[in-house]
Amino acid sequence: MKRRNSKAISVGGIQIGGGAPVSIQSMCCTDTRDVAATLSQIRALSEAGCEIVRLAVVDMDAAKALHEIRKASPVPLVADIHFDWRLALEAVRAGMDKIRINPGNIGDQERVRAVAEACKAAGIPIRIGVNGGSLDQKLLKKYGSVCPEALVESALGHVELLNRCDFDDICISIKVSNVPKTIAAYRLLAEQTRYPLHLGVTETGTAQMGSIKSAVGIGSLLCDGIGDTIRVSLTADPVEEVFCAKQILQACGLAENTPELISCPTCGRCRIELIQIASEVEKRLGAIHAPLKVAVMGCAVNGPGEAREADVGMAGGDGEGLLFAKGEVVKKVPMDRIVDELIILAKKRAEEFNT
Repeated sequence: MKRRNSKAISVGGIQIGGGAPVSIQSMCCTDTRDVAATLSQIRALSEAGCEIVRLAVVDMDAAKALHEIRKASPVPLVADIHFDWRLALEAVRAGMDKIRINPGNIGDQERVRAVAEACKAAGIPIRIGVNGGSLDQKLLKKYGSVCPEALVESALGHVELLNRCDFDDICISIKVSNVPKTIAAYRLLAEQTRYPLHLGVTETGTAQMGSIKSAVGIGSLLCDGIGDTIRVSLTADPVEEVFCAKQILQACGLAENTPELISCPTCGRCRIELIQIASEVEKRLGAIHAPLKVAVMGCAVNGPGEAREADVGMAGGDGEGLLFAKGEVVKKVPMDRIVDELIILAKKRAEEFNT
């Protein structure tokens, strides 16, 4: 897949854009002023595979708490700022790795300049975040509604504000809850700028529907080669956002060193607990770091052939199953040992990938 040629920025040592792997982000739902709770959630997100975590900075007490949080965080952190430019300056002093603002809502040009100069001096990039729910009234009047053209004009207007301050270390996001509008807006923006793009569909809903909307929106853009970092927004535990993001990257062929599970739907030929087995295999593959395709098939007759492209796999039968690699049967195994033997085979194949 050919990816869009974007400018590279660095967020706490993680490169975004410039051909770097697509990074996964999420946002804490804790009160940032509660340092212990926030750090606990950051660590949980990191363990799940989140690479960058964003924190809401609602007031100066939250901004002050960033000092302690930043020192103990295992991953780069983004300060999410609205309206008060002084919170951004405090976040810079706390050593945050990126600032997320709308330059147009933090005051006049001199306040924007103060934030831009502080970030530039500290080597901290700024993400311009445009949200359909808070679009400028002048743009709403001009276009009549929230539309891709209005979102892009808003984003590029904010870029111009920062450029006037001699600041160019920028990432952009433009999010709405409508999936087709989000896709169209990012495609339009990608044609008009080389800044790296943070992808997401906002306010998608609960874990089930939100995951589907995010997969369609983010996945479509990634398959177009658009997008440098992603956040799945769910009304759920933020860790669920990370799991969904990883699966989207897998489905788009962009997950590096992450196994991909291939499993068939159940049918009348299936004589094993396929759902339980597939879930167990998926869970245990989390400890393997290699770009493997691992198949779990319910039928010993057709399974190996249907999953011929899998690196390793299993196909169930009455009492015993088959282990196979690239469609060729390796051996027969009792069904009560099939998952263990499959994981052993997968680990062996992973070692071959990594040597």
